[in-house]
Amino acid sequence: MHVVILGNGISGITTARYLRKLGDYKITVISKETDFFFSRTALMYLYMGHMRFKDIKPYEEHFWSKNRIDLIRGRVDTIDFESQIVHLDQNFKPKDSSLKQAPQSIGYDRLVLALGSASNKFGWPGQDLKRVQGLYSFQDVENMERLTPNIQHAVVVGGGLIGIEMAEMFHSRHIPVTMLVREDSYWNMVLPGDESRMVGRQIVKHGIDLRLSTELKEIRGNQENEAIAVVTNEEEVISCEIVGLTAGVHPNVRWLKETPLEVEKGILVNEYLQTNLNGVYAIGDCAQLRNPNTGRRAIEAVWYTGRMMGEVAAHNIHGNKVAYDPGIWFNSAKFFDIEYQVYGQVPARPDEMLPSIYWEAEDGEKSIRIVYHREDKHVVGFNLMGIRFRHEVCEKWIANRASLESVIKDLALASFDPEFFPAYHREILDRYNKVFGVSLKSRSARSYNSVFGFLK
Repeated sequence: MHVVILGNGISGITTARYLRKLGDYKITVISKETDFFFSRTALMYLYMGHMRFKDIKPYEEHFWSKNRIDLIRGRVDTIDFESQIVHLDQNFKPKDSSLKQAPQSIGYDRLVLALGSASNKFGWPGQDLKRVQGLYSFQDVENMERLTPNIQHAVVVGGGLIGIEMAEMFHSRHIPVTMLVREDSYWNMVLPGDESRMVGRQIVKHGIDLRLSTELKEIRGNQENEAIAVVTNEEEVISCEIVGLTAGVHPNVRWLKETPLEVEKGILVNEYLQTNLNGVYAIGDCAQLRNPNTGRRAIEAVWYTGRMMGEVAAHNIHGNKVAYDPGIWFNSAKFFDIEYQVYGQVPARPDEMLPSIYWEAEDGEKSIRIVYHREDKHVVGFNLMGIRFRHEVCEKWIANRASLESVIKDLALASFDPEFFPAYHREILDRYNKVFGVSLKSRSARSYNSVFGFLK
């Protein structure tokens, strides 16, 4: 059986790796972005000078031939789903590729679509000018590298995870940055108010010109069609030499809209990640679940869900009937100096049925939020800023519907900061006692033996 995988990101490569573990398949991976798989979450560190490209490649180049996974650097022109043939653009000849020339077409028995995302554009005048770009691909970082020597000012449009990454990248090169954020607080459609304001303070602390409640109206260009300024909804003109559009991403599927494949926002798949076409699967950022689990979104453009989908797709291609179950929601990020972790349900807006207990350090750069259900007070989520908790411990508490009181008593089990770093379980315990008028005491030690005993 020949399995062709379109996309060499975490989803596609995980499928290839697990297929090789499961059987003696012919496996071909096609990508137009790079010859070899790399860690997309580490792209920013290339620009910042912390890493080289070879440092963000998880596997040596000989890994692929050793595991009989064929790599093709190519751009897909069309897919003939009826004949099961992928046609490649013969005009696409990347100069930086060390792989053999891509064939004109390639047949498949099973096809895995791991097409990733593309940066959003919302019809702003000037959005297609030169020096206007998103931040998603290796080529985006190459473009930033080429465009930013000796520039005087950058503007970043959008206040999500990609926006703050791009701002930090410019900041690392001592390039003044203005961030335009439509909302009145940073990423407040995801972060609760206290944490949103904390990140806003962190952005300003690092010298970023953060403009809240400010929208992009247009991008102005010069005679060479290069961006030279942005105009805000307040008619303010901000001069700049590069504009980063970081107002989210969308599944990279528009080119498939006129095919037999069922496509809405993403490629529609069932719980086995199968599309409406026999032998065709979709995974990662481009996949849209027909029936997502309660509390989960139909499209989740997150690294760890992409990895899980890749493994599930491999099992289903192999003949093992495995349903995709992402489990309890988790995500992590870094806002300049503040690490962020979230587990389970953490509403961005106050929710009458899901109140929380919240503690914030005096320095305003660390916090713990524990969300619980009002009726029986079982814990449903954790939001952590500047503090690390153990994934397995938090997940077990949420899965077992542990009571808020028991979690507060045992919170030392979750502490994952290095030895000799301060633990903050006592602070949240004191906060709990004050809020509920009780005198609980911690009953678990911050030790590996205690943690292993709990996780048995």
